Amino acid sequence: MKRLVILITVLLAAACASLLGPRDIDVPLARLQEGMERRFPYNQRYLGLFDVSATNPRLALQPDVNRIAATMDLSVTPVLAFGNAGVRGALTLSGVPRVDTARGMLVLGDPRVEDIRIAGLDHGYGAQIAGIASFVAAQLLGDLPVYTFAPGAFRYAGVSFAPVKIVTRPDRLVVTFAPVK
Repeated sequence: MKRLVILITVLLAAACASLLGPRDIDVPLARLQEGMERRFPYNQRYLGLFDVSATNPRLALQPDVNRIAATMDLSVTPVLAFGNAGVRGALTLSGVPRVDTARGMLVLGDPRVEDIRIAGLDHGYGAQIAGIASFVAAQLLGDLPVYTFAPGAFRYAGVSFAPVKIVTRPDRLVVTFAPVK
């Protein structure tokens, strides 16, 4: 009898999971922006030679490539400045949104440098600045958490859900969760 009750319970749970179907969670751009701002200002020494500072992140969603771009103010100053004030400009990085189910967070992966704009940059520093930009991209966007899901996002009505798709729209991300079978 006890086995029959357990079997019926398992069958009912499976039936409920198939009835619930997929569900979407919208993550507005403003919430992503708040998550990004918690990581700033970013200050780091690169190769022991340059002090790198990134401030004022501004997010934009890129629906055509399903990425999130972050443009920030960048300052690079040699450690041994000797009167050199360094360079200032803007850096745009992007990352692919993905769900880290273990941490219950939306993170950015696959960091990429999209654009570097430095006014009056000496050509001799171009390769060094590109290297610094790649370093900043990996440090800032490598598995960067930008949103934490509510505790019930992965479980609803006794059924476990897993993320199956992320769609980037101009003003939000839509994360689709489906019942785990």
